[in-house]
Parts: sequence; C-alpha cells; structure tokens
Amino acid sequence: MILLLGATGLLGHNVLKLLLREGRRVRCIVRQGSKIDPEVLSCAPQGALDIVYGSALDTHLLMEKLWGCDVAINCTGITDMTLSKAEDYKPVNVDLPLTLARLMHETGGRTFIDISSANTVDPGTAESPSNEETPFGGPFSASLYARSKRESEQALLRFAAEHRSLRTVIILPGFMVGPYDRKPSSGRLLLAAYRKPIMAVPAGGKSFIDVRDVASAVAGAIDNPLAAGRYLTTGKSMTLKEFYSLQAEVCGYRQACVVLPRGLCLAAGGVGDKMESRGHNNLFVSRNVRQLLIEEWYDDSRARKELGMTDTPLAQSIKDFFAYHDKH
Repeated sequence: MILLLGATGLLGHNVLKLLLREGRRVRCIVRQGSKIDPEVLSCAPQGALDIVYGSALDTHLLMEKLWGCDVAINCTGITDMTLSKAEDYKPVNVDLPLTLARLMHETGGRTFIDISSANTVDPGTAESPSNEETPFGGPFSASLYARSKRESEQALLRFAAEHRSLRTVIILPGFMVGPYDRKPSSGRLLLAAYRKPIMAVPAGGKSFIDVRDVASAVAGAIDNPLAAGRYLTTGKSMTLKEFYSLQAEVCGYRQACVVLPRGLCLAAGGVGDKMESRGHNNLFVSRNVRQLLIEEWYDDSRARKELGMTDTPLAQSIKDFFAYHDKH
C-alpha cells in the first residue's frame, strides 16, 4: 500500500493516475471539500483506492493511516509566492515532511518520497548546468518558499543518514506543465498570455517539464531499491519569450512578445516591496522579480538514468494543459 498526500494538486493527480494505472494500491488523505478528478478515480480497479478525509497535519491520523504502507509520497506544499513571512511556509513545507519520515520509520515503512523544488540549487548556466551537488544560491536564496524547501531537504537528509532502514528520495521538479491543473497552479503562467496580441515578459526563463514526466520519476523511485537522495526533474530550459512563442504556435494564434528592460522590472519590484511593508502582500516584490530575470539551467540526467524518467515534448504538455482547462 502507498500513502499519497497532495493527491488533489497538479502533480498529485498525475502521480495518482499513474500509480493506479500500474495496478498499485493507494491510500490518499484529502482535505474536506477537496476533490480528486473523476477521470483519475475511474482508473482505480476495485479496492485499489482508499480515500481518507482529514488534515495532513493531523499527526494521529497520519500515524493511523501509515500502518500497512510500505511507501509514502508527499506532494503537498505551500507554493504561494505572495506570502511575506517564513513561518507561513513552515508547517507544511518544513515540519510535515520530517514528521512523515519519522512516522514512516516508526510504522515500519521502507520508502519515503518527498517533493521539493529545483529552486533549492543555484540555477546554473547554459555552459555549466546545475546538478544535485550544486549549492543553494542565486536569487532563489532570497525566496521564502525556496528557503523552506531547502530547510526541509536538509532535515530529511540528516534523518535519512541516521535511519538507513528508511530509503528517502527527494524529487526536485522544475516548472511543471500538463493536465489536471485544476486550480490552476502553474497553469496561471500559461493563461496569462493566452491569445493576447501583445505580451510583455521579463528577460529570464524557467526549466519547463511535463508533470507526467515528474510522476514517472516518482514511480521510478518506488521501483528502484537503490534510488536515494536528491533528483532534479527539470526538463527543458527556455526563456519566457521562447515559451510563449511555443505556446502561440501550439495553440494557433499570433503574439508579439516584448522583453521588458531589467531596470523597469526592478523598479516594479521596489514598488511591490513598499506595498508589502505596508501590509499588502503581493507577487511583484523584489525577491520574486529577480528570479524572473535569470535563466534556469539544470542537468536532470540522474533522474533519467536511475528513475527512468520519461521525456514528453513540451508542445504536447501545453496542448494537454489547454485541452484539460477547456473541459473544466
């Protein structure tokens, strides 16, 4: 049995669907009021899926539902970049993963897979892409979200070193694109430019990956008994202008994409900082803006080699995101 947290999110949906299609038995803890897409539920053979309603922060519930589970997968996370205090991220991004690891150890679990972020390593360059050994750095070191994920990784790695009976795998995804983005989450970036005749973007970029490829790495981490430690799952590096050009091509519309001057972006970040200092949380603060002014280059060959991570063309990822979005 596999315990899955975060099954209602973008990655969680895709992980759950893949696990069910592979014939695995899965138990999900889902918040009251949250729903799993019926299409994913339809993949479950009789008796293969157990849905439990409650809070992932309920330690007693976690302990109860971990009994009998050899594997736990944590896809939960606070990703809201408008939050202005480190403690806003701590309960879910820092405390929960370590609690899960401890409870897995106590209940006899064998494998714990936690989802972190590629932003916990310096983003590298085209000439020298980052890998799992690259230190935390660059503009992401100012990100409260990235800091919380890095703090969690360090705590889990220390725990893993002291409790070797629990195999711990940490997945570091890039910017995930694909179906079942119900909120949407990362899909907001795609929708921001959809069919706009003119789109203004910062000069930087991201490392884009199909969410189903990340899900395949999670499944691969279950199956490979030698897999342990951190794995980048980051896909293709593109500037935002390049990505939106691809999106326009895939979706069949024309768009002029204008790159904003760096100074103008930083000035906007300064305005956002002043708003935040007055109690108005917003996305466009300097620590976030600076992340949009750099390109992200990562080497995810370790995940492809050791976890069998698939490689879906990004054009297909974009197409499938909009196909799902249009149906919902």
